[in-house]
This record gives sequence, structure tokens and C-alpha cells, in this order.
Amino acid sequence: METQTLTQWNLDTMHSELQFKVKHLVISTVTGSFKNFNVEVATEGDDFSTAQIKLTADVSSIDTGNEQRDGHLKSDDFFNAEKFPALTFESTGIKKVDEENFILSGNLTIRDITKPVDLNVVLGGIAVDPYGNTKAGFEVEGKVNRKEFDLKWNGVTEAGSVVVADVVKILGNIQVAKAQ
Repeated sequence: METQTLTQWNLDTMHSELQFKVKHLVISTVTGSFKNFNVEVATEGDDFSTAQIKLTADVSSIDTGNEQRDGHLKSDDFFNAEKFPALTFESTGIKKVDEENFILSGNLTIRDITKPVDLNVVLGGIAVDPYGNTKAGFEVEGKVNRKEFDLKWNGVTEAGSVVVADVVKILGNIQVAKAQ
């Protein structure tokens, strides 16, 4: 049986973003992002249903547009960036739903706590850019419960409302380029 050489894909940082959204006071949503992250992808040929994926995000690069809140998120109340400088996701499998939609399963590690998660992935397509590079684009979406990863801080207002929701949405717009 012939084994196929794996195709390596590298993150196109200029055309990628990794965000999260969480409800604040149950009435509005705060959006944040990780400014520094990397994604490594290996596929058999150009078949993303065979993808092996590893994502690493630099926790100290968290950005919500508010320096004080970012500092709180980096503290031990949440990510503890000093002790746990990175969060990671490693794929364990991928299920092709149809030509564009996939369910990506993997292990998410935050604060040295690893939990299985499923993410919905939409393949935007594969195209060749003006410089001859083959690129693929994806939209990734999922949800995690932050308390399962010991992101435990929980304020409550005088009226008894939760300040930060437990469920956090994960959103990624990821573009990768085939390694030359």
C-alpha cells in the first residue's frame, strides 16, 4: 500500500484571527482576541478531511480593547498567563459533513487542564493568490464552559446578576498557505 506524503500548511497571520465572545451582565457581549497564535496543519494531499491540526495561542497577547480588563484576564482569576503562557488545541479527528462543513474534534488545554471539544468548521475554499501560493480559508466556531478550565472568577452584581457568563464562544477566521 502506498503512503501519501503529508502536505504542510502554514498560518497566514495577515489573514487570520482568533476571537472569543462572552456575555457581560447577561445583556451584552464582550469580544476579545489573541493577537499572537499559530496553527499548524498537515493533510493528505489537499484533502482537509484528513487534517491534523495544532493551534497554540499566546495568553499574554489577549486583547479586549481594555487594558484593565486584559490585565485581569491574564491574572490568576482567569488564564494566569505567567504560569500558563499558552493555550493549545490538538485535533483528534475530523468528520466531513458535506463539501464545506466539518466537525473538528480535539483536545483544548487551558491552565494545564485538557478537555475534549468539538468545533464547527466551514471551508471557505482553496485558491491561488497573485503570488502563486495555494491558500485555504476556514471559519471555526465552538463553545466552551470557562469554569471547566478553572477560569473561575465570578462577580455578581448587587441585583444578583452574573457579571461574566460561563459559556464562551470561540471564533476563528483561519487562512493557511501550502508550504513550498
